[in-house]
Amino acid sequence: MRLPCVAFLFALSGLTPAFAQSTASTAPPPPLPSDVAELATVVVSGVQPGPGLWKVSKGGHVMWVLGTLSPLPQNMQWQSHDLEKIISQSQQVLLSPTLQLKANVGFLGKLFLLPSAYSARKNDDGETLQQVLPPPVYARWLVLKQKYIGDDRGIERWRPIFAAQELYKKAIQSNGLSKTGGVPTTINTLATRYGVKQVSTDYQVVIEHPGAAIKAFKSSAPRDTTCFIRTLDSVEQDMPAMKARANAWATGDLQALRELPDSDRRDACVSAVASAGFAHTLGLDDVPAKQQAVWIAAARAALASNAQTFAMLPMDELLKPDGYLASLKADGYQVESPEDQDADPASGSSAGAPANAGTSP
Repeated sequence: MRLPCVAFLFALSGLTPAFAQSTASTAPPPPLPSDVAELATVVVSGVQPGPGLWKVSKGGHVMWVLGTLSPLPQNMQWQSHDLEKIISQSQQVLLSPTLQLKANVGFLGKLFLLPSAYSARKNDDGETLQQVLPPPVYARWLVLKQKYIGDDRGIERWRPIFAAQELYKKAIQSNGLSKTGGVPTTINTLATRYGVKQVSTDYQVVIEHPGAAIKAFKSSAPRDTTCFIRTLDSVEQDMPAMKARANAWATGDLQALRELPDSDRRDACVSAVASAGFAHTLGLDDVPAKQQAVWIAAARAALASNAQTFAMLPMDELLKPDGYLASLKADGYQVESPEDQDADPASGSSAGAPANAGTSP
């Protein structure tokens, strides 16, 4: 079973669908381009086509890849005839790469771990955020906490990284955004409807001694002030860019996704966890490379055995030149972006273009 209620698992899985692919930067986030300011004020809603799909092919075998993004518009209805057709004709669905921590503990073991895991979320010696944070940072926190969380005294004793995650979650909800936009649910519904096997690409870390893991976390917890500050920055300054990126995904505007800045909050927070002493002990170092290796192996196997496969990857991995698909391209697979397919009239497929709205699954 998954390690129950362990605080660092919440930090890792809650911060990003896939483990951060780069280390945190200390530079402030880039400014939002002036030409997207109006778009960012309102989050789109209703029926939206979403982005086009990347195409990976070789020897008559093809894999269509959807780029995922978080956050996405909360009230978006993602509908696509192309998506339904592709999944219905596929033999497998490769899920997005994630990190999964597992522990071999029974029901009683889970109960015994709960109090200890819960306490790992709190600061040492009962300290409050006011005591562990620089005064200017705490003053900013109070303003944002009141706006998005309200009068919650308990959170004042949480470690900064967990308080930051709660603030971020509440802030995106208040701004008309959600973590997934219902995309995984839509994929699962379609795969289930057509009996298509869903294949996990998780990188799994087995925790042999959960109790010792929690103790290790407490003794070498993340130095997470940078994560906390980056989260305040993100909530205060990055919401227009986050809304614009969410809108761009929903409307299938890949050019806007390439140009709009992404917050470095996620990288800063995951870096805080990954660099803590307990991370090396548990085998959580170099997770990005291990995750990529798991996904690439699954993709190669699917492309070798299936006539058609549907897969998902974080959008950033598809947009950067050295992302996951670069490894497949180096192996001789043909990789086409949605724009490549639109520019090639001989391709005979419209799946790469933004899909037309259709009946909701």
